[in-house]
Amino acid sequence: MTSLTSRQTEFIETVLRLNPRIATFDCDGTLWSGDAGEGFFAWELEQGLVSKEIAGTLRARYADYRAGQVAEDVMCGEMVTMHRGLREEVVKQACDTYFAHAVAPNIFPEMRELIERLHASACDVWAVSSSNQWIIRSGMRHFGIPQNRILAAEVAIENGAITDRLIRVPSGPGKVKAIRSVLQSSADHRPDCAFGNAIWDREMLAMSKHAFAINPNPNLKEIAIANGWAVYQP
Repeated sequence: MTSLTSRQTEFIETVLRLNPRIATFDCDGTLWSGDAGEGFFAWELEQGLVSKEIAGTLRARYADYRAGQVAEDVMCGEMVTMHRGLREEVVKQACDTYFAHAVAPNIFPEMRELIERLHASACDVWAVSSSNQWIIRSGMRHFGIPQNRILAAEVAIENGAITDRLIRVPSGPGKVKAIRSVLQSSADHRPDCAFGNAIWDREMLAMSKHAFAINPNPNLKEIAIANGWAVYQP
């Protein structure tokens, strides 16, 4: 296990002193540096996981997204539905391969330690991400978060094959909707603590009792300071 600095340890203790019973975590940029969903998308197109026709269409769509012409949740949805017709096991294995070499080395050690400590204290920990379900499942095995505690961009699977029927895309307000759908047994349907790094996490952070902006993008950092949320840079 990586030795933590006093600053990293103090951050963990600050969270634990709140005694959270429910905690929600964004993933890309919050639990590790970089965007695993975006990285896998580029990698799988290069690897030929989907047809050249689909790859060409999605590259053009992504360019439009970067230019502000395609909405965030729409693009995130298409980055999952593009796998229609593939065997799910093939995409799972590809995600495991990609995450292990490209993302796992960039995990923030204090975030992994925090989640381990939260689990030990019987906190109900959820991963909430707009990246595809398979790359987030690959990542959450490094944090001990089970599949039934993952809310990611997800499509229906039929007989082991991927369909294009979206189940959810947890981005922006969609994160709040996804969280509320699974916290119906809690008193007020909101997490005690929430952790995120981007503007698309704003609504999730706002709904929580204690919000933590982790490694925040400039626009989220500005919002966090204005709202008095904790800001932490791994």
